[in-house]
Amino acid sequence: MSPSISTVPNRTAANGEPLALPGADVRLLPGWLQATDADALLSALQQGLPWEVHRIRLFGRVVDSPRLSCWIGDPDAVYRYSGTRFEPYPWPAVLAELRERLQAGTGARFNSVLANRYRDGRDAMGWHSDDEPELGPQPLIASVSLGAERRFLLKHRREPGYRAGLPLPHGSLLLMAGDTQRNYRHALPRTAKPVGERINLTFRWIAPGHHKGGARVV
Repeated sequence: MSPSISTVPNRTAANGEPLALPGADVRLLPGWLQATDADALLSALQQGLPWEVHRIRLFGRVVDSPRLSCWIGDPDAVYRYSGTRFEPYPWPAVLAELRERLQAGTGARFNSVLANRYRDGRDAMGWHSDDEPELGPQPLIASVSLGAERRFLLKHRREPGYRAGLPLPHGSLLLMAGDTQRNYRHALPRTAKPVGERINLTFRWIAPGHHKGGARVV
């Protein structure tokens, strides 16, 4: 289904060169999933996941998140976000298989995945970093994109000249490792262009027990 890939910093993945961003290890594998596999996975997730509108606290107000989401993981992959404790849904077979393939290809472990469903161009993800303590100092975030292509943005926290934009096509795999989360924020902005539905899967490792301290994941 996919070639073996290396995520060791400063090395080249099998089908993706590191993005030229100082202090980051970001690489994109556009055809990581074959089209037929990506189509089947998209359809299975659209119909098979218990999609929810997560409530988030923004500027002192609790509002609906501008996308549908589902938190999936091992039983101890729990997190607390905006005052709400999220228990993971169990792994459906299609995502358990995808996790195994990612772990075999990257050599990393993943005990959870955040699925986000962007219904059209109005659904978005604001600027943030996946830098919560339970993810560790140099987390590997493995992000699989399905459906309509959207543009993914990165910008340095302190150096405004360091920024990039990447199209994330159907069946692609984006890897963010090393100091990427420490140095950069990322976002999936709204677009006025007519775009179809997209599902994004961000696999990660959450250290068990951190949820007791009220850490968050977005």
